Amino acid sequence: MAAPCYITWNASTTALTSPMSGTASSATSGTVKTILQLKSPASSKIRIVEWGYIFTTTPTAPVQMELVETGTVFATVTAGSIAQYNDVTGYASLCTTGTAATGFNASAEGTITATRLLGQTLDTASYFKQQFPLGREPEINEASALRIRATPNTAAATTVLCYVIWEE
Repeated sequence: MAAPCYITWNASTTALTSPMSGTASSATSGTVKTILQLKSPASSKIRIVEWGYIFTTTPTAPVQMELVETGTVFATVTAGSIAQYNDVTGYASLCTTGTAATGFNASAEGTITATRLLGQTLDTASYFKQQFPLGREPEINEASALRIRATPNTAAATTVLCYVIWEE
């Protein structure tokens, strides 16, 4: 049997009645914004299986997208939701949601002192996804922040839908 996997998006997905609207990047060129944040459990590591994003409209200039661990420095976000991905009758994720935990659309980035870059693109394509080979998935330490960040190269905001799938 496969290990339990979970997914979070940059929207609340617990009662969708229409398509997700996404999150706008900063409208200032070169200004980073956390689009999605995941807080790993206090008691165990997690392994990232896949991450990806969709631009709702094609950007006019490349947007830098990053999958980055920021240790115990969390952005201030809108609380998100976590869903079971491969076992709908399995146990709930140990990851937590909240304004300084798993969520989306950061209003403050926090003072980041160290990062670990796990993935990065400079993109104008409509979508991107990256799966990590089994046994080689990046691990995120206990009680740490994993973020998907967007940095535009123009003074126009780009709306992003993004997700992370992980194993506990």
